[in-house]
Amino acid sequence: MTPDEIVQQLTSSYAVVIFNKSDCCMSVMIKHLIFTLGAGPKVVELDEHVNGSGIQDVLCQFSGTNQPIPAVFIGGKFIGGVDSLITYHLDNKLIPHLKEVGALWL
Repeated sequence: MTPDEIVQQLTSSYAVVIFNKSDCCMSVMIKHLIFTLGAGPKVVELDEHVNGSGIQDVLCQFSGTNQPIPAVFIGGKFIGGVDSLITYHLDNKLIPHLKEVGALWL
């Protein structure tokens, strides 16, 4: 499987996917927010994945930057990184979107 196919397969198979690196403090914050809301995301640690660098290159295309980590997908849609997710949450869009894709039950 190519890195692009891996991203496509994961983001279409799970309601919430977080691509991150295990030593990234922003990634820890994103995971904490999603878990605290009650969702159980698929977390992909790129520094521990055999195709991590290739996947990161694919995520650069989504984000338009050379620092795409963390990257959050909800319902197969690229939401973005920390700033985008926090803004999404503050705009009261995150919880309804998580409910819509079945990541939250209530």
